[in-house]
Amino acid sequence: MITINLAGKTAIVTGSSQGLGAVTAQVLHSAGANVVVNYFNDTAGVNKANADKVVGKLGDGVIAIEADVRNEHSVKAMLDKTIERFGKLDIVVNNAGIIRDKTIKKMTTDEWQSVLDTNLTGPFNVCRAAAERISDGGRIVNFASISGVVGFFGQANYSASKAGVIALTKVISKELGKRKITVNAVAPGVVLTEMGKTIPEEVRTEMLKNIPLARFGEPDEISNVVLFLCSDLASYITGQVIHVNGGWIG
Repeated sequence: MITINLAGKTAIVTGSSQGLGAVTAQVLHSAGANVVVNYFNDTAGVNKANADKVVGKLGDGVIAIEADVRNEHSVKAMLDKTIERFGKLDIVVNNAGIIRDKTIKKMTTDEWQSVLDTNLTGPFNVCRAAAERISDGGRIVNFASISGVVGFFGQANYSASKAGVIALTKVISKELGKRKITVNAVAPGVVLTEMGKTIPEEVRTEMLKNIPLARFGEPDEISNVVLFLCSDLASYITGQVIHVNGGWIG
């Protein structure tokens, strides 16, 4: 029987206080990895409270670290704290992301820029800092999206950011390949996490018509693919975009 064992590995999952990030942190920890639950410190303290809940649920080998992925100094500090606590860094999962959906006629410059800053500059900051700190043979997994390939109505900012993540992934995989570090992207379809539930019901109904499996994805179905990419089973896979969307696109 083949099992995935990440014992002795240390992983950072950005934006993991809730949603897909929290599930991914849980899945990696269940395979034996030490995990850093990263959160953005909002003024209401909601993200910190959620991150603390994740840490409390998972227990030993899990810590929460605040960092704003938009800020390169904050990112570097998070990675350094991780290595100080666990001794090394082996796995980075870039999950942090936001949406600010509007048609391009109504979209403000701030709504465009804020999404690009978090969803694309964020992974760039994390990957750049990780390149100097991650162990040889490490794993980087970036969350892209079906929206970055198809281009959904009202998502000029989000689709552009996720298309950028795909390109970023392909470039970095070439630059880090000599150190046996793999860099891949996972592109989920619609998953009804906190973010997915913001899609209006009538839009979701239309989306379902495009999915051969006739349902939306579950968070663990996405996170299990991340787990595979972080394992030795995926040692010869790099620079790839893995679509997990129920057959919507291939």
